[in-house]
Amino acid sequence: MKLPIFIADAFTAKAFRGNPAAVCLLENKLDEDLHQKIAKEMNLSETAFIRKLHPNDNFTQSSCFGLRWFTPQNEVPLCGHATLASAAVLFHKIKNVNSTLTFVTMSGELKARKEEDGIVLDLPLYPAHPQKLHEVEDLIKTAIGDTLVQDVRYSPDTKKLLVRLSDTYNRSFLESLTVNTENLLQVKPTGKVKGLILTLKGEPGGPTQAFDFYSRYFTPWNGVAEDPVTGSAHAVLSSYWSEQLGKKDLHGRTVLFQLKKKLNFKLVFLLIHTIHLKV
Repeated sequence: MKLPIFIADAFTAKAFRGNPAAVCLLENKLDEDLHQKIAKEMNLSETAFIRKLHPNDNFTQSSCFGLRWFTPQNEVPLCGHATLASAAVLFHKIKNVNSTLTFVTMSGELKARKEEDGIVLDLPLYPAHPQKLHEVEDLIKTAIGDTLVQDVRYSPDTKKLLVRLSDTYNRSFLESLTVNTENLLQVKPTGKVKGLILTLKGEPGGPTQAFDFYSRYFTPWNGVAEDPVTGSAHAVLSSYWSEQLGKKDLHGRTVLFQLKKKLNFKLVFLLIHTIHLKV
């Protein structure tokens, strides 16, 4: 059996930038263990598997598909950039005729809409609740040492820990901050935390565009030290910063890339190449 696999760079208009994801189209049912083996072979932060939901479905005409995501280490419940990559493959490589696609996932139904200048991806909002510092202090100190922390929140739906750094820091500090991800796995591996979000309040724009917040995301628990642009992390960040700033139209910037969202994501993609895998 041959499986077409596409590599897509999400959140960018230039090749070899953004956040790459592999997308695998499944014409037939795939043995469960092969999902993980393929993801490990691709060795990207996520590999997406799109499957037909009904025998008469096809990738060109149908509008609803099943979707799963795997890191090289394990399956994850939500991945924004691999969902974007999946929609881009169907819209622009397979020439799917629909303007809106629905993906049935572990996180519910996700919709992707085709627009002239990109794809709009609707993601769920996940609230982050106040977290007692003493319960996660060892983890935070292992990651960022004595860096000043202003707020700590936890999202039980995503198992992500959101750490807001002191407002006395600026974007340059966050971008240059050395984060010790190698030792995080040794800090009380309870399974409660599967992702670490570091975020910082934005700065006035001046001559450049203003951002409401900055962020970086780390998930060594899933085999990915740092993920450059992560939709699932922004599903938590959007909820937090919308509450903190009293806004629903937010501009956020990651350490390397920027995106705009209105509690959804308007994204740019670039397909790089296609491979075929025999299994």
